[in-house]
Amino acid sequence: MTRHTPPRPLDVEQLFPEVAPLRRQTVRLHPRAGSPSYRDSSVGGPPAWPEGEPWPVCPEHRGSPMVPVVQLYAADALGLVPFPAGCDLLQVLWCPRDHDGLWVLPEVHWRAAAAVGNVREAPPAPVEVRFGRVPKPCVVHPELVTEYPSWDLPDGLWDALEPRIAQVEAETGWDYQYHLSTAPGTKLGGYPGWSQDPEWPDCSGCRTPMHHLLSVQSAEADAASRLTWTPLEDRAVPYDDADLMLGDVGGVYLFECRTCPGRPYKDRFDCS
Repeated sequence: MTRHTPPRPLDVEQLFPEVAPLRRQTVRLHPRAGSPSYRDSSVGGPPAWPEGEPWPVCPEHRGSPMVPVVQLYAADALGLVPFPAGCDLLQVLWCPRDHDGLWVLPEVHWRAAAAVGNVREAPPAPVEVRFGRVPKPCVVHPELVTEYPSWDLPDGLWDALEPRIAQVEAETGWDYQYHLSTAPGTKLGGYPGWSQDPEWPDCSGCRTPMHHLLSVQSAEADAASRLTWTPLEDRAVPYDDADLMLGDVGGVYLFECRTCPGRPYKDRFDCS
């Protein structure tokens, strides 16, 4: 079923025209529990992993298998993120165990689906299952949505807007951060769904800011943002998502450099 995020309850650019040049598009994946196959884009589903290619193991916990987190075919990226030349499949895995105080250790793989050949029947089971770190298999419902920066607003701009933001909330009850700006949930591109101050990384090679590739968050929306970000189709019915719990309802954010060879990536974590 297609998902439709409702329009923002207020006209963001009319109220805060300064953020208009900062608007971005994101693809909300809307993962819902289901039975995806390797032919599908999914969260926590079976990946199209070549039968003859070794399954990735954690470099810190030797022999501990990674678990599939997100698989996305290019068609479901809705043209938002450029895939590397010759690739039409993005696969993200992670080790769900602790890593020197960090929650998970992600890995990013790009490949051509046509070159996969015979597919591994099932990924190996993780050595240690931590609560909320192995996603339940979900089908995805990609939707292109416009969003605006929240935590990523430049300091000077935030200082200038803060009185108006407070006034709008007092008059309407709508909070810029939770209701009007950055889309929550697991999504491609756009702004990371930070819970705290941003830690936007630079590429180690070219020293330029990296692009946000993917946010994987604990839930589609938290209690504060659910009011305006829940898709119309899900307003009146309960639904199951990936059943993740990353820290205290936090998220994992992947960034990439699209100019350096090998498409280097980095990850960041935060929680509320």
